[in-house]
Amino acid sequence: MAFSVKSSAIKAVDFILPPLCLMCDEPVGGMATLCPECWKQIQFIAPPFCACCGASFEIPVSEGTLCGACLNEAPHFESARAAMLYDDASRKLILGFKHNDRTYAAKALAVWMHRAGSEFLESIDALVPVPLHRWRLFHRRYNQSALLAQHIGEMAHKPVLPDALKRVRDTPPQGHLKRKERQENVKGAFEISARNKNDVEGKTLVLIDDVMTTGATVNECSRVLLKAGAKQVHVLTLSRVK
Repeated sequence: MAFSVKSSAIKAVDFILPPLCLMCDEPVGGMATLCPECWKQIQFIAPPFCACCGASFEIPVSEGTLCGACLNEAPHFESARAAMLYDDASRKLILGFKHNDRTYAAKALAVWMHRAGSEFLESIDALVPVPLHRWRLFHRRYNQSALLAQHIGEMAHKPVLPDALKRVRDTPPQGHLKRKERQENVKGAFEISARNKNDVEGKTLVLIDDVMTTGATVNECSRVLLKAGAKQVHVLTLSRVK
């Protein structure tokens, strides 16, 4: 009976406020989804990709192959995976979720991430979202990485440690910075939360973030977690730059 009432309520809301595509705002058949045209534009990441950072390869490669960047300088994280490429098509979707209060998109986006991280999600102990600085959180009112982590944790039946990391320095935007500059920009920007230290020690963790560009932010977060005693750190992001 309760299910019937709930279903009727959802149908009534959909009739009054028809669900819209998360990208183009065209009417769609269900909540928090994409229309067929927008769906075709999203480039979901599939093999072949770097066994470590998840960067896509243009040609077939053998399993376990590393990209040039990872061979040149091994990151602190064990592996990184992303659901889709960050490009012109996905930018509107991600920025809308990140900056325009479209928090209702989190669950659908988390489904894609859960699929992308399936190779390690079953064997990890907990999820850790990349934190925002307190002033940025105050202005935005929510941490998009924490929202994604919460939904992924529910799907994977894993706990989420939303306060394990704290951002102690409000770093300038990194959009215009090169790889080395990004690394310097985030150095010392994160610390482990004292009250969560016991939850981190000896654990295999997954860092959750929305976009991975050069990997500087998640690499610094991984370094801090490992220094605090984490056994291993994986990275799972909604998107990554090619």
